Amino acid sequence: QLRLVESGGGFVHPGGSLRLSCAASGAALDHYAITWFRQGPGGEREGISCADRSQGSTYNADSVKDRFTIPSDNAKNKVYLQMDHLKTEERGYYFCAAVGGGWCAAYDGADPPIPDEFDIWGQGTQVTVSS
Repeated sequence: QLRLVESGGGFVHPGGSLRLSCAASGAALDHYAITWFRQGPGGEREGISCADRSQGSTYNADSVKDRFTIPSDNAKNKVYLQMDHLKTEERGYYFCAAVGGGWCAAYDGADPPIPDEFDIWGQGTQVTVSS
């Protein structure tokens, strides 16, 4: 059974950077699509970035393109979310989620990842962006 644990959240000033980590155990990520979701205060979970190994495809929401990337370390069975030039409105809880057999090329600006598509979730890590 695949399990996910996020880490790396914390406090950062606007314009700063953070690198979140999603560590997987119980199974290799080779056949899963991994998506990072953000949930702001009182808001819904929003799909930010997605990566899959089976197709080698990625997706980044328009709001984070050129600022966020989703690298992975196959040997460590981890997926990261590198966030640069963070904005105040990007504070919240960040979750990584997985779905078997998924592929990220299916997503675009009009059809982003949605939480109901993913059945394995980590506990989340909090990001605070404030001056």
